[in-house]
Amino acid sequence: MNTLEMIAALSNANGVSGFEDEVLEVARAFAPDNLDIREDSLRNLYLRRRSNAGGRPVVLLDAHSDEVGFMVHSIRPNGTLKFITIGSWVNCNIPAHRVRVQTRDGSYIPGVIAAKPPHFMSEAERHRMPEVADMSIDIGACSLEEARDVFGIRVAAPVVPDVTFSYDERHDLMFGKAFDDRLGCAAILAALEQLGDEALGVDVVGAMAAQEEVGTRGAVVTANAVQPDVAIVFEGCPADDTVVPDCEVQTALHRGPMLRHIDARMITNPRYQRFALDLGAALGIPVQEAVRTGGSTNGAPIHLSNRGVPAIVIGVPVRYSHSHHGIASLEDFNNSVKLACAILRRLDRGIIGSF
Repeated sequence: MNTLEMIAALSNANGVSGFEDEVLEVARAFAPDNLDIREDSLRNLYLRRRSNAGGRPVVLLDAHSDEVGFMVHSIRPNGTLKFITIGSWVNCNIPAHRVRVQTRDGSYIPGVIAAKPPHFMSEAERHRMPEVADMSIDIGACSLEEARDVFGIRVAAPVVPDVTFSYDERHDLMFGKAFDDRLGCAAILAALEQLGDEALGVDVVGAMAAQEEVGTRGAVVTANAVQPDVAIVFEGCPADDTVVPDCEVQTALHRGPMLRHIDARMITNPRYQRFALDLGAALGIPVQEAVRTGGSTNGAPIHLSNRGVPAIVIGVPVRYSHSHHGIASLEDFNNSVKLACAILRRLDRGIIGSF
């Protein structure tokens, strides 16, 4: 498996919440041959090791396949598109970027998110945060009829950032969109490949959950379907090393995966968390610890599923998450997979019971 090629293909794939089909096609193409793969109606993708023996504790490897983006609300008389956001965005990050808009035949065409030019703004408008309702997606059409009949735009068409993955090998920097959470999807595939048919004390099931960005919806279904005893949640987590004081940095690039102790919807099982942190230290895998006051992951529904599931979040730091462009480190990604595989090789019924 070429890791960079896989990450690039997953990052470039179009897949806002509810429209993850293209992402799943890429995941299937890069999946190891020793897996049984199926989808459900929500477009959650399940990857089960054929070497799972049954009768052993089940570990869920979770990631989410969707990305933040937009949806066409309606077509204005001048041919521009009114839109809504899918997932959490900061309004000032939205305009002046290229996007891809799905047409009625399933292909994507380019557009630009436009706001009123400064030449036509009042003084008050110049100094306030732009509203999404004041923005448009311009595909170059000149009328509603042209946008609908010639360009093939439909109401409710998904829209994704138009960004192509690239890698700066000299500085180990990946640039692209949707690192939250295509890096997690890639981590599941990389971990399953590295494990191969190796004998383990647990059965391992990967699940790429849909619709995380609109309320961790897919993971509610995957947790009930897999019924894990313990879980590892892979995330492309927001890096803080350019936005907080140095003494508060807990999720920096090039310092390894981030394991969060708490966020808005989960207090991480402290015994499982300590097991993972101590293992990372013993193996020389760099790991960062974080205390988050906001945000959440699929760990939220997973850890509350069934009778309660110990779950940790292994996060690959991503600068400028939930915007058009993200920056991440391949080394951090590789160390995330390395830590997950080390955990899986050591888990058994007794250790899981101690959590």
